[in-house]
Amino acid sequence: MEHIHSNDGSPGSSHQNPKSTAKWAASLENLLEDPEGVKRFREFLKKEFSEENVLFWLACEDFKKTQDKKQMQEKAKEIYMTFLSSKASSQVNVEGQSRLNEKILEEPHPLMFQKLQDQIFNLMKYDSYSRFLKSDLFLKHKRTEEEEEDPPDAQTAAKRASRIYNT
Repeated sequence: MEHIHSNDGSPGSSHQNPKSTAKWAASLENLLEDPEGVKRFREFLKKEFSEENVLFWLACEDFKKTQDKKQMQEKAKEIYMTFLSSKASSQVNVEGQSRLNEKILEEPHPLMFQKLQDQIFNLMKYDSYSRFLKSDLFLKHKRTEEEEEDPPDAQTAAKRASRIYNT
């Protein structure tokens, strides 16, 4: 099995390296950077009833990129109400969440959720992420990738595979 054009200096085609599962398995960071990885991880967490962890993590990532103060206040409130308040619909299990009182929401800053986000990241990393890598969902995706090793129509095969998964 030989890989032609792999190191001829051309900046590969725009579609991702077919072995995304290898990247996902390398680290949770890689998994969370890949929209497809996030999608699969969320499917898995949904089955485990802990999807709120990755949703909280993603919300915090988005929050850190927010520049506008008014928007920041709204997002901070939303994150608080959705994930952290005692009445939250998707409450995440972090230490010290009660100490994040509502006053801080008036003066939000980009890293205000960082400690909590790190806690949730570690929770996912040492808990659900390792189970995800052993899950049928992950392994099935990995097998599909291996079967599709460089067919001439790699993209259509990948699209077919994603259609199968999206049923």
